[in-house]
Amino acid sequence: MAASMISRHVAVIGAGAAGLVAARELRREGHGVVVFERGPRAGGTWVYAPGTETDPLGIDPARAVVHSSLYRSLRTNLPREVMGFGEYPFLARADGSGDPRGYPGHEEVLAYLEDFAREFGLEELVRFEEEIVGVGMVEEGGRWKVRWRMRNGGGGGEEEEVFDAVVVCNGHYTEPRIAEIPGIDLWPGKQMHSHNYRTPEPFQDLVVVLIGSAASAVDISRDIAKVAKEVHVTSRSYEVETLGIQPGYDNMWLHPVIDKAHEDGKVTFLDGSSVHADIVLHCTGYKYHFPFLETNGIVSVDDNRVGPLYKHVFPPLLAPWLSFVGLPWKVAPFPQFEYQSKWIAGALSGRIALPSEEEMMQDVKDFYSQLEASGVPKRYTHNLANSQFEYNDWLAVQTGSQPSEEWRKKMYSESSRKRQARPEAYRDEAGDKTLISQAHEDFAKYPSHR
Repeated sequence: MAASMISRHVAVIGAGAAGLVAARELRREGHGVVVFERGPRAGGTWVYAPGTETDPLGIDPARAVVHSSLYRSLRTNLPREVMGFGEYPFLARADGSGDPRGYPGHEEVLAYLEDFAREFGLEELVRFEEEIVGVGMVEEGGRWKVRWRMRNGGGGGEEEEVFDAVVVCNGHYTEPRIAEIPGIDLWPGKQMHSHNYRTPEPFQDLVVVLIGSAASAVDISRDIAKVAKEVHVTSRSYEVETLGIQPGYDNMWLHPVIDKAHEDGKVTFLDGSSVHADIVLHCTGYKYHFPFLETNGIVSVDDNRVGPLYKHVFPPLLAPWLSFVGLPWKVAPFPQFEYQSKWIAGALSGRIALPSEEEMMQDVKDFYSQLEASGVPKRYTHNLANSQFEYNDWLAVQTGSQPSEEWRKKMYSESSRKRQARPEAYRDEAGDKTLISQAHEDFAKYPSHR
């Protein structure tokens, strides 16, 4: 470590993909790292939990929270080459074990993250089954007091420790967003959120109204259609010519959004059509949720905008001592986590200089003004669908890292196009051999550990 670099005592909240790569980059930079993980193993949202919450909508604050939102049939919606960390390729296992498919199931992703943790000695940094209950500033010196308690009968009360910095990596697939439906309080059917969806069997012979059009909605609607009597998908995003019965199915229809739910069990759609439904399934996404974070209002969540944050990572008033990894969505997450983590680690050591507080705040204000002028809703602040690689490459410049590989950009784009055109089949279609070859040429730079 260079003489000018400073070692900090850093708390990382969460041992999912973001927390693990943050821990690696922080330690590489010479910092002391403690990772707090509420579960018994690393992997975050990729740890499948067959059990669900007592409240199927996931909105009762008194419920016992299940962190993961995985359903049993989930496969990645990106090729494994695109998903992996830059210096630790997501390769099929050399011995042929595991899931060798280009779009593997969730078990293979978890195995990759566990291999990553072992390879870089990260598990020794993780305190498992320690749930964070408070993260607040210490008045003297601007440090952070982290409070936690043991889960699952650990006994005792809260414990606490003071850190120089905190990196928040707790994910954002746990706190459901629910669609607002006129009349739903008097509607006699059942409701649930996809957070609590695991298998299709409970939907046997039911009439299901499914709200949403993102990746999970596409997967779950097709999963359920195998057993349900009818599946009626409602979406804000559709072409008129795609409404009605869906190709390849005799029991799945696409509708505009719900207009109203009725006391007699009927659900009416905006075009006037209706069905008598047994269950409404909300595949409507998630809220950013940091119940443990105490910043005296400096950082807040407003209509799913976490802010103010400079480049989705640093609150200008608290930088670099508080940071967030993994807020952007509609991205290839793991590589982006890696870029963000390198930036945070370098800023904490003093190797990378951040702009002044005033400059960062002005950048945030300008960014928000651009979103507003473009008509982008506040809740889409962290949607980087059209700018993720530009963002990653900006981070690469800040950190002195390699920019996103051209093959990665092209494979991501090609996968997105295929997913929209052929949602049933794209995962099992052959990938572009040239791009795959280019990826594996790059991977050859790193010794294979799988």
